[in-house]
Amino acid sequence: MNPTLDQLRRCSVAFDIGAARTRVYLRNTGLVVDEPSVVAVDIRTGALIAVGARAEQMAGRTPEHIRVVRPVSNGTIVDIAMAQRMLKHLLGDKLRKSWRRASMVRAAVCMPNGSDPLAQRAATETLFGLGARRVELVDTLISAAVGCGMPVEHPEATMIVVCGAGTTQIAVLSLGSIVAAETVPVGGDAIDHAVVQHLRSQHELMLPSQSVRPLHHVLGTVGPTLDSTEVYGRDVVSGLARTVMVETDGVRHAMRTPLTAVLDAIGTVLRRCPPDLVADLADRGIMLAGGSALMPGLDAMLRHATGIPVTIAERPDVCAVQGLGAMIEGRVRPMALAPLSA
Repeated sequence: MNPTLDQLRRCSVAFDIGAARTRVYLRNTGLVVDEPSVVAVDIRTGALIAVGARAEQMAGRTPEHIRVVRPVSNGTIVDIAMAQRMLKHLLGDKLRKSWRRASMVRAAVCMPNGSDPLAQRAATETLFGLGARRVELVDTLISAAVGCGMPVEHPEATMIVVCGAGTTQIAVLSLGSIVAAETVPVGGDAIDHAVVQHLRSQHELMLPSQSVRPLHHVLGTVGPTLDSTEVYGRDVVSGLARTVMVETDGVRHAMRTPLTAVLDAIGTVLRRCPPDLVADLADRGIMLAGGSALMPGLDAMLRHATGIPVTIAERPDVCAVQGLGAMIEGRVRPMALAPLSA
């Protein structure tokens, strides 16, 4: 995963195929796809029923012959055929026709830091099936840092934490290269699971999957005097629907428990960095990116645990694909891409 800037400038499209959402950036056009990485398929005929947001709404609500599939897990494509079908549907006929007119279509795709060769091959095979003739793999940490507007080409430390659905990636960068990085299998999905388990054990309530993320936003907007919120779900014993008042502090504690692994990884990265770079971070701080960066209390928790200022990117969910788009359009200084991987 170390393409040069010249190689990336030859690419016409950039992909960020994440476990939660798939985003596609087209040269000279911008972001053209931003949809959930979900497919609903009829298992009797193999036909696609829905893709993206419409398929996500079907999760937990389908009859037996319709299965809701997520072809991406922890930032890695686990079902190449289904991922190709999903991307073909999301891209549409117009974009694929423009690909066929090109003599050689090049694509760039974000890959998690430290991804194994099988994961990289799955990504390239998926895009080859869409018509690409060459695929450039770019480290997600680098593309996200560029998308956040961080001066990664300077001889000073910049630290970024990319919080995804399945994983959290942490890195310290300097002179356009990764000095130290760690990836932990804890992300937004693990936080959702912790909230569901908390409500099940403490309140005997099964929370619908569609209600977990809205609960995050409720916790983030409640005032200091409001210490409880109303949650609707299914009773574990009777199976009937009921509503309970849940203490927000207990839910916040359940959300923070899985994040201890993230704090440990941040400490590991800092210990592997030279003291001069760590000193830089006291002023420059940590940049939060990724779809789960807006989780309520996450920035305050990291600030309290590390003693380092924490800033959330302006649009943390699309930083990676926007950074990759800047690379293929040549809006990045060459030093920021030499090299791209640790």
